[in-house]
Amino acid sequence: MKWWQRILANTLIFLALAGFLQGFQIDSWVTALVAAVVFGVLNVIVKPLLVILSLPITVMTLGLFYFIINGLMLWFTAALVSGFAFSSFTLALIVALVVSGLNAYFNNA
Repeated sequence: MKWWQRILANTLIFLALAGFLQGFQIDSWVTALVAAVVFGVLNVIVKPLLVILSLPITVMTLGLFYFIINGLMLWFTAALVSGFAFSSFTLALIVALVVSGLNAYFNNA
């Protein structure tokens, strides 16, 4: 999947999840699009650094800490984009799990 296709897919996923999950707030589709772009940029720039720094704990947890890193990327996105918010880190983690799963499905389809 190309980068812009992933941005559009993430935008749609964010909008759908905001409709289903209470505590996940998106003001408009433009906000969702901006959040998807910021999320993509953070995944390209910041995430590799966090993965390298947290490699020992990721190995100790058999890779489960990688999901925490995905949640952190969404949490950082919410901190940078106004109108895109989570009521708790647990909700950000749930959204990150769904986004990761759907992105993996779309990459293999």
